Amino acid sequence: MYHHVKKLMFTVRVDEPDVRFGNMLLEQFGGANGELAAAMQYSIQGLNCEDPDRKDLLMDIGTEELSHLEIVGCLARMHLKPSKFDRQAAETDPLIAIAGGGGVNLFNSQGNPWTADYLKITGELDVDLRSNIAAEARAKIVYERLINFCDDAGTKDALQFLMTREITHMKAFAAALESMKKPAFSIGRLAPTPGLVNQFFNDSTGAGDEGEIDTRGPWNQGGEWEFVESPAFSQSESGINGTQPIKTESSPPLAPEGMAELLVDELRDILHAEKQLTKALPKMAKAARFDRLRELFEQHLIETEEQVERLNECFSLLGETARAKTCKGMMGLVEEGQEVMEQGADKEDALADLALIGSAQRVEHYEISGYTTAKNLAQQLRHSAVVELLSKSLAEEENSDQLLNQVARSLMSVAQMPAAVERIEVE
Repeated sequence: MYHHVKKLMFTVRVDEPDVRFGNMLLEQFGGANGELAAAMQYSIQGLNCEDPDRKDLLMDIGTEELSHLEIVGCLARMHLKPSKFDRQAAETDPLIAIAGGGGVNLFNSQGNPWTADYLKITGELDVDLRSNIAAEARAKIVYERLINFCDDAGTKDALQFLMTREITHMKAFAAALESMKKPAFSIGRLAPTPGLVNQFFNDSTGAGDEGEIDTRGPWNQGGEWEFVESPAFSQSESGINGTQPIKTESSPPLAPEGMAELLVDELRDILHAEKQLTKALPKMAKAARFDRLRELFEQHLIETEEQVERLNECFSLLGETARAKTCKGMMGLVEEGQEVMEQGADKEDALADLALIGSAQRVEHYEISGYTTAKNLAQQLRHSAVVELLSKSLAEEENSDQLLNQVARSLMSVAQMPAAVERIEVE
């Protein structure tokens, strides 16, 4: 829920309007590095974020950027005001003066309309946080240049405030990224090709007309770096002049003996786990108190039945019999889930369903690990059709886990309501 308070974060004062400078300010109003782009980027990242702590960070800063948009808009409007009535001022930018009546619009300083193409949103939290740090750095530089081109004291004060907040946001995003404790180059889930990832190609070689030379530094030497000299001129696998060949192999070596049997064994374990779950899910749906949770269990039952069919198809593709192997892990989880349902009879609705969600998520995490292992084995064995089938089931399990998280957060709020009401009555 957004609420507009009729008070600026920083009181804007313009002593001497400058229409040309007002036009420059539009870069931070509707430009690629402006406040609207920042507000939309962080807010939409927040909407997509499954991490409640960092979601709050993104929504906080996204909302503040809307406040900054109002500050910049007020500054620009004050500087552009003479174009409403002064012909010479209006000629500075006819688009603003005639089409916009001397006010601001969602354009940059060149009159180009704002576009969502400015936004950098990937849905990967660590990647998005890095984009945000870079965005704040670019905005800081824009404000710095605006300050350098400004002579009005009041305007410079406001721009200094805005520039400072960019640094604040950069520090917050950097701290959030660091708190994830994720290695800097572990982007996504797929690992890079070993060897190739550490090769630096010296693709710009020789001495230039301006005296440029090939240089060496920590970006291409030391540590794990392997310097590859002039790869475009390499004529053989051994390279020329003793240089190392480019490691372009994307295919791993042949799978070790026994890996195919391990894949089949893993699939049989998952098959038994899924068949157990088709019997447990109807009971969990019946035990659920809240409609949304019941619907999730019913939907996942349909998915689980489809997953069993996919596993049968995997066996067919591998030329193996679709025979299940006793999955003791799932048997234990199902038994534990039965105890949770029995104990839930004496609990409040929200607490009973939260316990049920905990049991269900343990099942999901077990299945996610099983499908991940099987998919990785199938990839190593180059069974692309099997990989595709397992990837579909894995995505469904991960989605179910996220949906259970969403319901759990809602139920936690419900569970706190009686306590909140009681406190109010006591006060």
